[in-house]
Amino acid sequence: MAVRRARKLGRWCARAAPRAAGVTLAAALLGMVPAAAESTRNVLVLYSVSRMQPPIVEGDRGFHQTIRTTTDRPVLVFDESLDAPRFGGPEYESIVAAYLREKYAQHRPDVVVGVGEASLAFLLRHRAELSAAAPAVFVGVDPAFLGTLPPLPPDVVGVAADFDFAPTIDLALRWSRARRLVFVTGTTEMDRQFEARFRADARRFEGRAKAEFLAGLPTSDVLRRLAALGPDSAVITPGFFRDGAGRSFLPRETVRAMAAASGAPLFGSFGTLVGTGIVGGYMPSFEAMGRQAGEIVNDLLAGTPPSSLRLPAILPQAVNVDWRQLRRWGIPERVVPADAVVHFRAPTLLEEHGGKVAATVALLALQAAGIGVLLLERRRRVAAEAVATSQRLELSHAARLATAGELTGSIAHEINQPLGAILSNADAAELILDSGGDRRDELKSILADIRRDDRRASEVVRRLRTLLAKHEAERRPVDVNDVARDVETMLAVEARHRRVRLDVRLAPSGAPTVGDRVQLHQVLVNLVLNAMEAAAAAPEEGRLVSLDVEKHGAHVAVVVRDSGPGIAPELLPRIFDPFFSTKSDGMGLGLSITRTLVESHGGRIWADGGAGAAFHVELPGHVGPETVRVEPS
Repeated sequence: MAVRRARKLGRWCARAAPRAAGVTLAAALLGMVPAAAESTRNVLVLYSVSRMQPPIVEGDRGFHQTIRTTTDRPVLVFDESLDAPRFGGPEYESIVAAYLREKYAQHRPDVVVGVGEASLAFLLRHRAELSAAAPAVFVGVDPAFLGTLPPLPPDVVGVAADFDFAPTIDLALRWSRARRLVFVTGTTEMDRQFEARFRADARRFEGRAKAEFLAGLPTSDVLRRLAALGPDSAVITPGFFRDGAGRSFLPRETVRAMAAASGAPLFGSFGTLVGTGIVGGYMPSFEAMGRQAGEIVNDLLAGTPPSSLRLPAILPQAVNVDWRQLRRWGIPERVVPADAVVHFRAPTLLEEHGGKVAATVALLALQAAGIGVLLLERRRRVAAEAVATSQRLELSHAARLATAGELTGSIAHEINQPLGAILSNADAAELILDSGGDRRDELKSILADIRRDDRRASEVVRRLRTLLAKHEAERRPVDVNDVARDVETMLAVEARHRRVRLDVRLAPSGAPTVGDRVQLHQVLVNLVLNAMEAAAAAPEEGRLVSLDVEKHGAHVAVVVRDSGPGIAPELLPRIFDPFFSTKSDGMGLGLSITRTLVESHGGRIWADGGAGAAFHVELPGHVGPETVRVEPS
């Protein structure tokens, strides 16, 4: 599949290259390209993985902030991703190299930057096709990987980054006093490389702790095993890109879920994981890597020969810790090195107000003793509630991301249809223009079709952005009928794909309530998707999911029914429990999050078994104008 896609990409580029050259020439004739364009310096950055990965975003920030550009000699930075975790092989590389050669034929790079080991290997094999005379800069590369390569050409330079996991393992053993180390990795090639490094490093600590490897398991199995751990254990993980069930993730997502479920502290070696629930570890700074790469590029563009550059041998790691996790796991601050980077540390009153606090305490010590105890207790309670709320909202957002992942095929189909129609209409318009004659009416009709298809694609993107976005939730008057219509539109393609008939019946006079539209949308999407999955067990002609919205006095009622096998009576009391799932690959969070969202709106949810399942949601009706700001989701 990957190779076929890459071939299509190559053929498209071959067709598009002459057009692009013509556009560039036309722009130059019209004065859109400056006369001094030849002074522009081009930098091509090749990423091993997607630019949306948090480490890449962090490194990009440092790189682009460092690059020096002027009006006399501007610097243009072009970005390309090899998507190495998912694609690879000689045939794929050849196609990508041909694509890049054609794409940058008019913008030959003056410097090529390889971010990560896969991109460096690609550059060494295909550099002549991109720009043989351009020096190459590598960044974010492990010294161990460099040791596997032949001697680099003199014009290939960079600074290796220390990705040694052993210091983090040592730190975890010292801080947690664990006798059991659990290493968690996934199934992509990058995940397997991490596993191999962990296994090699773990042998250095055989006398201090027993090592256990959870590699390539379904996420639900990983979470269940971590939940069973005790205080005698510590977990080491970089997160993973894909689990044993074939589900793809961002490492931050998996680490966040593991930290929430684990009965033992988590440690990691990447700064982008700080804030997800890990205690800390020895971590390289991706932003520092980006700045270093930017300085090297600046020197090369200024004419400095690569052999004259004075570069450090390695960018060292620094200890990073999450102060909140130190508190959570009872790790004393005194064990943290003085030069460590401490994140999320809450300042004390003395640190913030110094002398004022001291004077006040001196005067009111006796009278405030009791009040101080109460305030301290309240502070602890509020902090605990804040942590619980944050975790709940993060899980809610993660569930929306998972839902978007399930709908990827439907969304792609729904977008591809109008895009394909736009392309066909554009081709038709081009043929009409080439044929000559006055055919303005046909062109107007084609333009109208293009505008209609553009609005259709834009609406799909709008719904997807709404589903994925983190936002500051507000409870406003909202008609549940409108939410149900959005759900029907969004899941129409998914219903056709699953061969399920989706029947939506709305309240005749509206169903107003007060709530957050995105969260209510998430509730209905979760219930309808679950119902579709259950209905798939029925014969194709009998697959039915119904969504009914009704107004009952002071309440709004929503009922989602399916024609599936129903829910066993003994399971009904547990279906809303966290991490309980009847599916082998399920995390057991969907219905738990749904109940949390419904209850946060002052409502309730329950289910009936029997012949087909029925889920009932009851929400307070809206009786007047109201806008209530709630915590961010």
